[in-house]
Amino acid sequence: MDIRLQRLTEWVRHIPGFETASPEPVSGDASFRRYFRVWQSTTGKAPVPFIVMDAPPEHEDCQPFVAIARHWRQQDIMVPAIAAEDLALGFLLLEDFGDQLMLPALAQANAETLYRQALDELVKIGQVSSPADYPLPPYDEALLDREMALFPDWLLEQHLQLTLSNQERALLDTTFSLLKESALAQPEVTVHRDYHSRNLLVLADSKRPGVIDFQDAVRGPVTYDVVSLLKDCYRRWPEQQIAHWLEYFRTASLAAGLHRADPDTFRQWFELMGMQRHLKAAGIFARLAIRDGKTGYLDDIPRTVSYLRDASARQPALRHFHEWLCDRVLPAIEQRIGPVPGQESSQQ
Repeated sequence: MDIRLQRLTEWVRHIPGFETASPEPVSGDASFRRYFRVWQSTTGKAPVPFIVMDAPPEHEDCQPFVAIARHWRQQDIMVPAIAAEDLALGFLLLEDFGDQLMLPALAQANAETLYRQALDELVKIGQVSSPADYPLPPYDEALLDREMALFPDWLLEQHLQLTLSNQERALLDTTFSLLKESALAQPEVTVHRDYHSRNLLVLADSKRPGVIDFQDAVRGPVTYDVVSLLKDCYRRWPEQQIAHWLEYFRTASLAAGLHRADPDTFRQWFELMGMQRHLKAAGIFARLAIRDGKTGYLDDIPRTVSYLRDASARQPALRHFHEWLCDRVLPAIEQRIGPVPGQESSQQ
């Protein structure tokens, strides 16, 4: 019996207009959160849909979500309004942005429009200050290190069953230090931290994307979110297209005062930041499978690691890492998970 669902149903039925609500599952995500749709009934009006978030307090803290959502909403960021909350129980009643995620909506005909809208929204997010009641944590050295360690700890050793030599560990340490140094040298902005096609919704009545899953926001590198979007772990675009969108964002974020970088500098930041993110993401996908039984994310590892291969190939300082990745890691991934997309592939 789903005790959490029973409690959620009882909670939402105490809210006016939801007395007969029967929560319908919408989705879960990579965390312990779940989402349900309920309908508010008002006499003489059509029922209005809302989303109920179930975030078990022993696993999830709703306070950052609430603080960021309210502040960003006030700053005209397109996040869902909060209609009701109970932080002790871990329940939130939210505005319903619908089900049309950007990822399945993407096609060659609409990609330019959807990505420009997403990049414009990202410029706005970068300019937002921290909420007064929740100072955003810094994307500091310790956090960058913890994230990159997920790659050897969960993907290489636990999932691929590779035993790393002292020389290999030293190679990883040197690579991680270079990536960390680049990230910390970038101008600092507000970072969503998971800004990609599965966390953006195409809204029927808006030319702006609906932004969700922002509760882990931090203050950090200016290129982090644009890497998440353009080097998406769930959808890959040709290199020329990525470069086009990146320059659009560089120009817009420059005009907004978020940095003063020229195209070459910004591109270098973007490349190295992408490697840091993809090390983290590949490790998280393996952890989700091993620790949480969410094996569907394994299919995204080959695409994610292909970004590491291609980015490291363009970095003379990372030649040894690139060779090691191609000789040692990619064959293990292909044997255990599946084919890694080819160089500069646009494969989805």
